[in-house]
Amino acid sequence: MTELIAVALFTLLAVISPGADFAMVTRSSYAQGRKAGLAAAVGIALGVQVHVLYTVLGIAVIISQSPTLFMGMKVLGAGYLVYLGYQSLTNTRRLTLDGAAASAASVMQALRTGFLTNALNPKTMLFVISAFTQVVQPGSSLALDFAYGAFMSVAHWLWFSLVAVFFSSAALRKAMIERQRLVDRVIGLALIGLGLAVAVTGMR
Repeated sequence: MTELIAVALFTLLAVISPGADFAMVTRSSYAQGRKAGLAAAVGIALGVQVHVLYTVLGIAVIISQSPTLFMGMKVLGAGYLVYLGYQSLTNTRRLTLDGAAASAASVMQALRTGFLTNALNPKTMLFVISAFTQVVQPGSSLALDFAYGAFMSVAHWLWFSLVAVFFSSAALRKAMIERQRLVDRVIGLALIGLGLAVAVTGMR
């Protein structure tokens, strides 16, 4: 029970801390509507499972013992954040309340972007590795480890679904779309800043 509480608190603190996932879900929700925001939340939850899988199967040990591989993963994740930020910063497509509804293709794109943002996110990588090495007891069963991993995914899905619902509300979407250039720039700069912070941290 103590271990479960520790995992729950660890996960809660990691999920609600601002980061690339939050910025990406916010943009999907206000720009394309609730369906896209919720799809992005599902993508993030699936992305968490990538980190859980290689951690539980022991690849995390290899990563932690290979500075070059670890650095490569951090640079790849940082580069993707900078890429997303650049896209938002240079976006020239104007949104309207009538034309901002998500199509099936844009919903799938939001899901894919959510998945890649999280799967390539060094913050989530470090969170999952830390949870299993610092909180979960050594020798725990594989079934229990994957159950903890499923809990982490569900927690991410629930939190970012709430974020999606909030930022896709009609009044807030209207206000954000009316200030689209400013919102896109703020989100773009936030993503680029997060990406550069990851890269700089990795070079120390």
